Amino acid sequence: MKKPFASVLAAALLTVSAQQVQAQQPQPIDSIVAVVDEDVVLRSELDRALANVLGQYAGRNEQLPPRNVLERQVLERLVLIRLQVARATSTGVNVVDQEVDQAIGNIAAQSQVSVQQLTQQLARDGIAYNDFRASIRDELIIQRMRQRFAQTRVSVSDAEIDAAMAAQQGMGTQYRLAHILVAVPEGATPEQLEIAQKKIEGIQGLLTRGDMDFAAAAVRYSDSPNALEGGELGWRSLNEIPAAFAALVADMAPGQISAPLRGPSGFQLLQMVETRDASAQGAGLVTQYQARHILIRVGDNTPDAQAKAVADTLRARIEGGADFAEIARESSQDLSSQARGGDLGWFTADAYGPEFSSQLTALRDGQVSAPVRTPAGWHIIERVGARQADVTDQNRRAQVSETIGRRKLEDEWNRYLREIRGEAYVDVRMGGAAETTEAAPPVAPAG
Repeated sequence: MKKPFASVLAAALLTVSAQQVQAQQPQPIDSIVAVVDEDVVLRSELDRALANVLGQYAGRNEQLPPRNVLERQVLERLVLIRLQVARATSTGVNVVDQEVDQAIGNIAAQSQVSVQQLTQQLARDGIAYNDFRASIRDELIIQRMRQRFAQTRVSVSDAEIDAAMAAQQGMGTQYRLAHILVAVPEGATPEQLEIAQKKIEGIQGLLTRGDMDFAAAAVRYSDSPNALEGGELGWRSLNEIPAAFAALVADMAPGQISAPLRGPSGFQLLQMVETRDASAQGAGLVTQYQARHILIRVGDNTPDAQAKAVADTLRARIEGGADFAEIARESSQDLSSQARGGDLGWFTADAYGPEFSSQLTALRDGQVSAPVRTPAGWHIIERVGARQADVTDQNRRAQVSETIGRRKLEDEWNRYLREIRGEAYVDVRMGGAAETTEAAPPVAPAG
């Protein structure tokens, strides 16, 4: 949950469920704007999400598309959130209350306020705390499903890493990019391709004449899920850019906009926002820790409270003089370290997530933590030692592997979202007429 407060509020408004809205103060009139499989999206939900977007663009409303187009964009986001949460829960992805509490605590800490002050701020912004809490749960569920997806569908070979490192000579330049997408359906007809090409050329004309800046054009015309963020793609190395575009990007100057590009999803315009030298990133000394741990997993057969009670008991035995390694061999449910007495070897603090890291770094060598909750379950951690290590080459390989993995994950995840959207029953009921679709969402009109 490393998000600024404003973006978390945006997520809250976009993920309030129909049941949550119904539980609030009765609405004089409410209606269903979309049926999503067995769920619904209410007009009041859509209005909340629209109000949030309009608030973010206060004073810059001219950058937004016409109201009906904006409604479709926001509704499509709500539909995709519904589908992702439903698919995740149906496959056993779950988030317990303590994880939600911890995420909200992190949000408050990053905003430099207490949880009570955060709750008061939400109330001033018209957001019920229970709705915000439920939205954070949905976001965590989607994050966890995405992580599981990455583990099962994305792999990076040593040969890919070697080739990328040789090509880029240690990461080199990174590029901050934005894009505008005019989507075309799979198996598009010549007529559909011609319409899409004319639309992207029309957008290019607006930008060339200076009638609109790139971010405003992305908000108004792009079919990409990040349209409302001005098409922002963030910082990327060449490893994270599709091979068909990489050579073009490497030759672009900051501020430059590409000619229309044809890709798997449709026609795109790319903007080079800025560049930076990343050659020194990952070099030098880092702190590594050696630790042992005992893990008690939480699952359908082991509720959270029961797992916590087991961890408390084991911690008390260790405090009473029992050998940590022996307890780990007897009771730890981490099969990869159990036989070694819970030994995790040497690793950087962030290797096992923020919750594990914060406990580990707060310990002294030889000290044992109280039970700490992570997505895996309840841990008891013993810090064995710490050292400074030169991991320049190791870091570079890890960074290259991560960037290749992110690129693959993005491609696979977007394909997966199109798949679940295409399989879903979605009945859109806006504008006085029902529009039932069981296929990918239509391309937004140029407006």
